[in-house]
Amino acid sequence: MCYAPSMAMSLALWRDRRGRVSAWRVVALIFLAIPVVLAAHAFLTTGLGARPINDLIHRTGFWALVFLLVTLAVTPLARIGRFNGLIDVRRMLGVGAFVYAATHILLFMADQMFDLLKVASEIALRLYLTIGFIALLGLCALVATSTDAMVRRLGAQRWQRLHQLIYGIALLGLIHFFQQTKADIWVPTFAAGLFVWLMGYRLLLRRKRIARPALWLLILAVAASALVFVGEAIGIALYYKVSPLLVLQSIVEFDIDMIRPGWPVLGAGLCVVILQFIQGWRQNMLRGAPTPSGRTPIEKAV
Repeated sequence: MCYAPSMAMSLALWRDRRGRVSAWRVVALIFLAIPVVLAAHAFLTTGLGARPINDLIHRTGFWALVFLLVTLAVTPLARIGRFNGLIDVRRMLGVGAFVYAATHILLFMADQMFDLLKVASEIALRLYLTIGFIALLGLCALVATSTDAMVRRLGAQRWQRLHQLIYGIALLGLIHFFQQTKADIWVPTFAAGLFVWLMGYRLLLRRKRIARPALWLLILAVAASALVFVGEAIGIALYYKVSPLLVLQSIVEFDIDMIRPGWPVLGAGLCVVILQFIQGWRQNMLRGAPTPSGRTPIEKAV
């Protein structure tokens, strides 16, 4: 049966390292396809606006950043929630982020009628394009070295150091997102808050054991949201030339159309705290401990 190898290759994305169909991989692939489905639905219903290519440029850039942040979120979710299968799809999500980022630049080139000299001059002269292009080059390096063969060739330590570039790449992606957002900066501010939480969690990973991890995660959630509130207040104050304190007074105003991005950041952090508490309680119940308190290891990871 000559078609058997090709069929096996077509199913490879759905299978884990043991050759079994992985539910995590199926979910990850569906998740990665959501932007395509949303774009197709918009095209068939309301359309993509007067400049469809420009609309797709923004869509692909946004989703590239989303998948990049989700890739960074795999480690805390896997370790706190004991979702070990998530680690298996981290590489897939990272490659997905690269695919959307590459499509983002290809659509930009199409919008410039594939005039490579004009594309190069635009990237060189516009700072936000320069930053985005540097981030894309970094993603190229990570994808090119993402295979098991490259891990063996580079060695585990060198490979790990190289792939820590993802933190800087995500930061550049956020800066690029902020710079090209002309009006409403709610979404990039919220994304920045999540990035702050993810980086703060990795600082916690530097400690091999943490007493009362739920408490530390609560502190991290409050700190990340506070930084978002303060940062947003300073940004708005500088733009509109008003006092940051005046902006901070609006934090407690819960208008459904004007919820400050710091609150969803706090909410996401509290969800993780609840997850940690539940998993700690379950672990202690299995051990026969009377309370969910105690010391839980947080292992070091990229």
